Amino acid sequence: MARKRFGQNFLADPGIVDQIVATIAPRHDDAVVEIGPGHGAITGPLAAKLDRLDVIEIDCDLASSIVARFSNEPNIVQLIGHNALGFDYSAHAVKRGKPIRLVGSLAYNIGTPLLFQTLDIFDAITDMHFMLQKEVVDRIVACPGERSYGRLSVGVAVRANAISLFDVPPSAFRPQPKVNSAFVRIKPAKERPDIFDWRLFNQMLTDAFGKRRKTCRNALSGWLSAEQINALGIDPQRRPAELSPNDYVALANAATKHDL
Repeated sequence: MARKRFGQNFLADPGIVDQIVATIAPRHDDAVVEIGPGHGAITGPLAAKLDRLDVIEIDCDLASSIVARFSNEPNIVQLIGHNALGFDYSAHAVKRGKPIRLVGSLAYNIGTPLLFQTLDIFDAITDMHFMLQKEVVDRIVACPGERSYGRLSVGVAVRANAISLFDVPPSAFRPQPKVNSAFVRIKPAKERPDIFDWRLFNQMLTDAFGKRRKTCRNALSGWLSAEQINALGIDPQRRPAELSPNDYVALANAATKHDL
């Protein structure tokens, strides 16, 4: 039974499951971690292709079900009874001796928080393949000027490459959610911009997109003057949603210098 407090909707379409596994294309020695296996729709097909599959599940009933289902393969499917939002993925990568691959059909209430938790530990992560609310995926992959472009878009873009792979209708889940879903791949960028102060950068994004209807002159007035913004080659009359990720890197670094 799905529990509302965990935001559970279980994937139940075999065709979508096959598409997900084919897209992930796991190799037998990959260090794959599945988040929220639910009833094991993806777990079984993944385990069949791996030497070992680690699964993180906080729901005790579902965890017991997974253990029972794969009791004949205890060395392949290994349960981690933990909250995915509090799990130390870096330490787990060290334990596995290699970067990990994260996979999951995520409950809608943990998708964005989990992304922000993992964005800064990409040295421990090879890639992430997540089923998320389509609205969230649209925000992840959005470009400047698009309606969905915002803090999440920029936060991901400066750290990784993201692509929306395919949409999934509510009918693929039990119970059916009231929203559409999408499957996204997020891979660490080989080169990342040199951001002097990540805390300041993140706070600037929050402030800018919290005032997205204002001009940058007004939205960023607490950080830089119009003259300082203009000196970076950025028109202070433009709106926050019109600026590129690189623009925000330049603005944050300039704000850091002026704050020293």
